[in-house]
Amino acid sequence: MADVSRIALAVVLVALILLGPALAPYDPAEPVTAPWQAGSAGHFLGGDVLGRDVLSRVLSGGRHLLVVSLVAAMAATLAGTLGGLAAGWGGYRLLAAGADLLLAMPVLLPALVLAVSLPGDTAVVAATVLAGAPLTLGVVRDTVAGVRERGYVRAARLRGERTPAVLLREVLPAVAGVLAADLGLRFVTALQLASALAVLGLTDAPATGDWAAMLRENLAGAALNPAALAAPALLLALLSLAIAAAAHIGLGHAFGTGDAW
Repeated sequence: MADVSRIALAVVLVALILLGPALAPYDPAEPVTAPWQAGSAGHFLGGDVLGRDVLSRVLSGGRHLLVVSLVAAMAATLAGTLGGLAAGWGGYRLLAAGADLLLAMPVLLPALVLAVSLPGDTAVVAATVLAGAPLTLGVVRDTVAGVRERGYVRAARLRGERTPAVLLREVLPAVAGVLAADLGLRFVTALQLASALAVLGLTDAPATGDWAAMLRENLAGAALNPAALAAPALLLALLSLAIAAAAHIGLGHAFGTGDAW
């Protein structure tokens, strides 16, 4: 039951993010009240730095982060999967050594360098690949090494199937559960990087709002309207925790340990 509730929370949050813009009571880009006005009957969460409705911006501000983080997570998982298949099946130690080298670097260091060199969303994707792909590579490599000598894989090789066919038909299904859970963890990494770069002002937020950018925009008015800061911060934390919990549950079941938490 605990597993179901955690996964349900993640589903509800994602649905709210996708449907949020349609539920916004005001145009999230237009000022409709006084700057940092406290909550009222007409503006439940008050106004932000420019007098825009905070509730409308909160409802509209998660979609951009969700899309960028998902694209970045998919790119990192794909890169890590390809590297892990090569390292686990072919024993390419150079790939594993390169992954270990990337893991030794602080995550924010390449992210900051990329953020001043590339467009904001591209920098998030590239930084997530550098930070997350080595972790995925290690997981896939160890899993592939564990299934390589199993009977059904050996039988496929003895039938004369080529390596790409064996990997696609026999090995990938064995690691599919791990990859699905790993994608969730890469999503959390991407969300954290996107949020950090937005708070630092290194990415451009859409006019309709961005939860992370709202933290930077409304920090100075936290004493006047705390909701303008607390609402996006709470949703960012809830989304990260919900996706991470679902991913850990997935990893627990993939490795046969049940509830990972």
